[in-house]
Amino acid sequence: MEYQFISWNIDSLNAALTGKSPRSDLTRAVLQKIVQLHPTVLAIQETKLSADQNKVKKLLQLLTDYFPDYAVEYRISEPPARKGYAGTMMLYLKSLPRPQVTFPHIGAPEPTDDEGRMITLEFPEFFVTTVYTPNAGQDLNRLALRQEWDDCYRQYLTQLDQQKPVLACGDFNVAHEEIDLAHPQNNHHSSGFTDEERQKFSQLLVAGFTDSFRYLYPQAQGFYQEQRSVYTWFPQRVRTSKQNNSGWRIDYWLVSNRLADKIEISEPLATGERQDHLPILLKFSM
Repeated sequence: MEYQFISWNIDSLNAALTGKSPRSDLTRAVLQKIVQLHPTVLAIQETKLSADQNKVKKLLQLLTDYFPDYAVEYRISEPPARKGYAGTMMLYLKSLPRPQVTFPHIGAPEPTDDEGRMITLEFPEFFVTTVYTPNAGQDLNRLALRQEWDDCYRQYLTQLDQQKPVLACGDFNVAHEEIDLAHPQNNHHSSGFTDEERQKFSQLLVAGFTDSFRYLYPQAQGFYQEQRSVYTWFPQRVRTSKQNNSGWRIDYWLVSNRLADKIEISEPLATGERQDHLPILLKFSM
């Protein structure tokens, strides 16, 4: 069977579905593109859903208008964590075998385990899991916490992998190698490109996982095809970042090593003028 999975840090589902700004219009255009691709599974990070169930219900109805053929699972940030922060969501075709859904607590430092950062779906042949990894902070004030998270997350994925193959996606908040961002020398001590974060990502790969994009494009830098950028995130605060292809590759589809030869496509999706994160597509057959 052929599968087509998409992962996207949407940076607020409410803004995407109800916002009136030009950026919200651009976001909805990306949603329409995803609808047309009809993914088997769609994973969304940084939903920022409210704890108000009436507001959530309204947003879910709007989302269902886009994706009527999908079941929806979501997770919000709950006390002691900050409300309306982080959050993840997964949509899957109702025609699929109904998966077992879990909302993992991985033993990470408080309050990260309560920020709604992970959802896992278990299907008969594999696990698919999404993550919104905590960042190290602008001044690296959360770097130690981030390292603990990375260790807990790696242990969790390894445990899944011992049961059946794993496909893990999301915003990992790290550019692994120098070819994964436009200006590595200027960012060597920046959050998302410290030696510590990069080393933890390397350890995750060594534990039995393949970076699907690099499996297909091991040396691609800047562009992997003509006018197709390798980067998955362009900072909004730099208005010309996308125009100048000055981005970072911090969103990934990782797969258990034994699935690597099943990968057909792994790439960012074009989002026009919209900056911030790009959705990433994984296509494979089993």
